[in-house]
Amino acid sequence: MRNKCINHARNVWERAIRLLPMTDQLWYKYIHLEEKLGNVAGVRQIFERWIDWMTPDLAEEKRYWQRYICFWINYALYEELDAQDMDRTREVYMKCLKLIPHKRFSFAKIWLMAAQFEIRQKNLTAARKILGNAIGVAPKDKIFKKYIEIEFQLGNMDRCRTLYAKYLDWAPENCCAWIKFAKFDMSLGETERTRAIFELATKQLHLDKPELLWKAYIDFEISERKFANAGALYEKLLIRSTHYKVWESYANFEAFTPIEKEDENHGEEGSGNLLEQKKQRLDKAREILERALKHYRENAPELKEERALLLEEWLSMESEFGSIGDTSLVQKKLPKKLKKRKEISSDGDPTAYEEYYEYTFSEETSEPYLKILEAAHKWKRQKADPS
Repeated sequence: MRNKCINHARNVWERAIRLLPMTDQLWYKYIHLEEKLGNVAGVRQIFERWIDWMTPDLAEEKRYWQRYICFWINYALYEELDAQDMDRTREVYMKCLKLIPHKRFSFAKIWLMAAQFEIRQKNLTAARKILGNAIGVAPKDKIFKKYIEIEFQLGNMDRCRTLYAKYLDWAPENCCAWIKFAKFDMSLGETERTRAIFELATKQLHLDKPELLWKAYIDFEISERKFANAGALYEKLLIRSTHYKVWESYANFEAFTPIEKEDENHGEEGSGNLLEQKKQRLDKAREILERALKHYRENAPELKEERALLLEEWLSMESEFGSIGDTSLVQKKLPKKLKKRKEISSDGDPTAYEEYYEYTFSEETSEPYLKILEAAHKWKRQKADPS
């Protein structure tokens, strides 16, 4: 009776698969039936049938391969965890990797799972071979990161450096990779190596996230108490970017750098008193913010909001310095802030309004009046002396 029920269930799933072969859930349920029965050969046969059926119809687009790769992964996991046949597991991973058209696209997940399987089998040489092939055939961020992580855990620092070099040779624009490479050497106490890596990174022509890279480099110099180096980096950065956040960060660096600022010429801080040092730092920060405001006035007058934000930061800075701060220096520079709104229309039909702020600075409002006053004086002189 039991065998009759089992055969009936198999017949049901066979008919369902013939009618709807693209429905993955049917295949998985059929496999689940054989798993419950402990029929290892039956499970393998269904996996192999699905793979044979699916392979000829695969398109060249990666998205059509996603479900196919998932099926291979489930097959490999079944062999390892349920059937506990390690040789067959290895064979499944290798067959899958050979089928993927790596020159067009690849899947980091299958490479990594194959390598991790070998590590679980304590076969480090095979794992390295798989990851090395992955880097050579289909390099990806995930593969580089995992390979470096494995070698780091094993204490192979030279291998890590070699892998980072290959990683950056493949993706020289990847700022996160540069930062991780630098932090790797920093964790080993290799200060000069770290600085050299950052220096090389900042010289790349194209970077995906330069702001992160420069911040990491500056933070590194500050952590090493090389404050003069950090200041020089800010000046270099301003050649590349004059974003208001750069000016703001530079000003804060000068204003709030620790008192024990290293004097590179003498090795220790000068004999000036604490109050005098605070005043000097505040003056440097003011100078930077004045430069920033002048830059925006002369080169980007349309960026009024950025100027307003810098002034607000300046005002907050003056307040934090207490008695030696002078908020009146900034208050007279603050713009008038007026809320306005404009129509958001579609085909000439206004449907909604968008609110925005308009900033008017004192120097902008005074200029027209000065011109009128100058013209009035000129007219008065001409009237008094008609000749």
